[in-house]
Amino acid sequence: MALLNDEIKNEIREALGDLPNPVRLVMFTQEFECQFCKETRQLATEVGELSDQITVEVQNFVTDKDKAEELAVDKIPAIAVLGEKDYGIRLYGIPSGYEFSSLIESIRLVSAGVPDLTEDGLEFAQAIQDPVHIQVFVTPTCPYCPRAVILGFNLAMANDLVTADMVEATEFPHLAQKYQVMGVPRSVINEAFHIEGAAPEPMVLDKIREALAIEGE
Repeated sequence: MALLNDEIKNEIREALGDLPNPVRLVMFTQEFECQFCKETRQLATEVGELSDQITVEVQNFVTDKDKAEELAVDKIPAIAVLGEKDYGIRLYGIPSGYEFSSLIESIRLVSAGVPDLTEDGLEFAQAIQDPVHIQVFVTPTCPYCPRAVILGFNLAMANDLVTADMVEATEFPHLAQKYQVMGVPRSVINEAFHIEGAAPEPMVLDKIREALAIEGE
């Protein structure tokens, strides 16, 4: 049974109808599929069928270990969104509910290959000289979460040293506990720095600046 009905498929076709460049969705699962692995695989496949510019590759997290390591995928279900290069954009957990828009927008971003940031944001992001890992914890019912996720993805696109993950909190409770996720969105920068809510771009940049300054001491 299809996950996407005809109305949603038509909306997606319209949203993805002008993709300028090819996009690869590399989805990781395993033989004995995890919770929501099957649905995530099916969702990626159905989206891929709606545009000639999208290809979907399904990899086994266990037997294709080298591929997982190459793409730095450390948990499943996972979708790596790749364009002409790997921008470090990952979705962990099924991108359902409001997070479905994060999947669609990530495809559009990667296809365009141009980050959507303010002039100051782009200048700051491109000047980053140390690794920055952004994890945005979300739930499918959170209407504010995609904004935080897409900002992280845009920052990742601006600099190869920046990577950004969407992490569905209820599917990875050990991580939600580790990072004290009491509400979403909660963005975690380099393991130790946190932002609550869908913070505006300047606030996120300030937090990254703080993280890099402290780590550089």
